[in-house]
Amino acid sequence: RIMLLKDGGLRIANVTKVDAGSYTCLATNQFGTASGSTNLIVTEPTRITLAPSNMDVAVGESVVLPCQVQHDPILDISFTWYFNGTLTDFKKDASHFEKVGGSASGDLMIRNIQLKHSGKYVCMVKTEVDSVASAADLIVRGSPGPPEHVKVDEITDTTAQISWQEGTDNHSPVTTYTIQARTPFSVGWQRVTTVPDVIDGKTFTTTVVDLNPWVEYEFRVVASNKIGGGEPSLPSEKVRTEEAVPEIPPSEVSGGGGSRSELVITWDPIPEELQNGEGFGYVVAFRPFGTTTWIQTVVTSPDTPRYVFRNESILPFSPYEVKVGVYNNKGEGPFSSVTTVFSAEEEPSTAPSGVSATSLSSSVIEVSWTAIPWKMSSGRLLGYEVRYWNNGGKEESSNRVKAAGNETSIRITGLKSNLAYYTAVRAYNSAGAGPFSATVNATTKKTPPSQPPGNVVWNVSDSRVILSWEEVRAMENESEVTGYKVLYRTSSQTNMNMLSTDKTTAELFLQLNDDYIIEVKATTDGGDGTSSDQILIPRLASMDARGSGPSVLNIFSVSSFLPTVFSLTLNSVL
Repeated sequence: RIMLLKDGGLRIANVTKVDAGSYTCLATNQFGTASGSTNLIVTEPTRITLAPSNMDVAVGESVVLPCQVQHDPILDISFTWYFNGTLTDFKKDASHFEKVGGSASGDLMIRNIQLKHSGKYVCMVKTEVDSVASAADLIVRGSPGPPEHVKVDEITDTTAQISWQEGTDNHSPVTTYTIQARTPFSVGWQRVTTVPDVIDGKTFTTTVVDLNPWVEYEFRVVASNKIGGGEPSLPSEKVRTEEAVPEIPPSEVSGGGGSRSELVITWDPIPEELQNGEGFGYVVAFRPFGTTTWIQTVVTSPDTPRYVFRNESILPFSPYEVKVGVYNNKGEGPFSSVTTVFSAEEEPSTAPSGVSATSLSSSVIEVSWTAIPWKMSSGRLLGYEVRYWNNGGKEESSNRVKAAGNETSIRITGLKSNLAYYTAVRAYNSAGAGPFSATVNATTKKTPPSQPPGNVVWNVSDSRVILSWEEVRAMENESEVTGYKVLYRTSSQTNMNMLSTDKTTAELFLQLNDDYIIEVKATTDGGDGTSSDQILIPRLASMDARGSGPSVLNIFSVSSFLPTVFSLTLNSVL
């Protein structure tokens, strides 16, 4: 176990603790003796107690590769990780790699594992006197890579034969493939129907069915495994399906309206992806209701939504059976179902009679008339048009309002005060408007007074409230006062109650168990005037009280005007 070497060195094999101590080398020759000494320290060997093991994980997971050791406490220790032979840079790869554990641990945490992290990981442990290492293989499994070389082998009017080559499986075998298609009319890529419906991972060709004829398609393939669906392949080259006879007729076939002696037929145009070929157009067929022979015409523009048949023999508002078909260069497609459409109506020929205009206020005039006689055979009367203009305006630039067919009056609002307005009425339907009636006029009333009632005074006795105020005098350009409104409510209510009077006094009988808010305004033919300031009558028990509005400086007795007080009917203002 102990051997003296030729060069004078001492070799000790299988060192143990008993070998520790001081060693002296003594050299002697004929000239003398020389010596040198050294101390041998024997430490415990460094051992990996928990080594990393081979692991199999999926993309996105996080794992810890353990590397825990037992070593002599008098020695410093360091941990180093190698990935596929390259030293791991924990600063550069901090988003994925982190060294965790205590002083005797060099565990490696890998966060959010990606496919690129597959490979061999080596934990290297070093001290001043020895080193140990342990390795493990990490397999990262992910969804498949994109299939390759997708192409269309055969195309018909409604099918396409697709083939492709498998891509990388990323350590998890492909279980299924799905086919997606895109056209100029689709919203992004859409999954399509295939035969077989489910394409297993060992199949690299399929037939796409239920395609639209004469449409340009691109195809791509998506592989899936137990991890999930992978990235789609690159698109195939664009191919166009073959032409075919149109299969779908127009929808929403209807019509009506137009001018005299016209039959208007309308429909929703067929979108380009359903036209199935070049030379697309419509076949419009119609016949008078009760006859057997169809009249047909061709509309060559695929975007046209209507056809108008003009003939002096067409009677107003007559029923026609109508259907619309489709065609292209391959032939004629189906017709829509038959629907009934009425020819154009006859515009009204007479003007309304009995037209009158009445001023309701300073800004509103009501116009009334007698309904014109009307026959259902002439069509549907839509209503009446009322035009109006003021004394300074021109008839050509008049404003117009409309009333429904069953109405014989309308209120025109937003007018200027004290101004003459002229108005005329005519009936109208879908064919047009009839003649105007004779012109009538009305003058809007003057505006109500801008002065509010002043000096509002109140007196309370038990449940009786007596009010008085100063008379409102209208200016020359204002409507004369015809009376007054007393509006009142409790402080907890939102809707006002109203009492009307033609005097400057009023008497209210109130349950004074709550505060009351009261205001007064003048009434005129031109509308209500400005309200007085609100006055507050506080809740009272059994005591008498008196008061006034903000404009009154002195409280006074109202006994002088009590003989003129009247009891008036209360009305609720909604």
